[in-house]
Amino acid sequence: MKLCMFSPQDQDLERGWPARIEGETLIQLAAQTLQAFFTGGGEAREHAVYPLADVVLRAPVLHPPSVRIYERGDFRFANPAAILNPDAKIPVAGAVPTQRDAAIIGADGWIGGFTQLVEWTASDEPGEKSRDFALVLGPVVTTIDEGYPQELTPWVWEDWDHIVSLTSANTRLYPGDIIAS
Repeated sequence: MKLCMFSPQDQDLERGWPARIEGETLIQLAAQTLQAFFTGGGEAREHAVYPLADVVLRAPVLHPPSVRIYERGDFRFANPAAILNPDAKIPVAGAVPTQRDAAIIGADGWIGGFTQLVEWTASDEPGEKSRDFALVLGPVVTTIDEGYPQELTPWVWEDWDHIVSLTSANTRLYPGDIIAS
């Protein structure tokens, strides 16, 4: 299943509404957010239908509980308040993007779906502060019931098992947590 957050073009909603994508249409879901959808086990009643051409796609999780970036065998935390919508203007001139595969944690502490995350880095800021201002997420989440999404880098499942195990050791992952690789 392909999911997203959206708003009609004539309504300026920061977060938007959750929907299931079917072809060129969106079917609005009866959940406040995709986090709530995943918390509810990935099921919700369906509401209105919108043509894809008449909506604006938003970040699938605007305020995640945490964002972890996995690289070189370990992970680091990123700023969950830095999540931006896919069409957002990047607030730092000259920033450099790094595209990453990202997993969104579902209700059971395991991966609920995959999306894309672009981490922006400002070379004129020191250390981790250089990455503190912009993470562009989404716009589409492909749930794992569809199998491994082909549009993502072809990681094998054992790699994601390792990444989730590492990031969840001695802690709890919550629905909506983001893990990027």
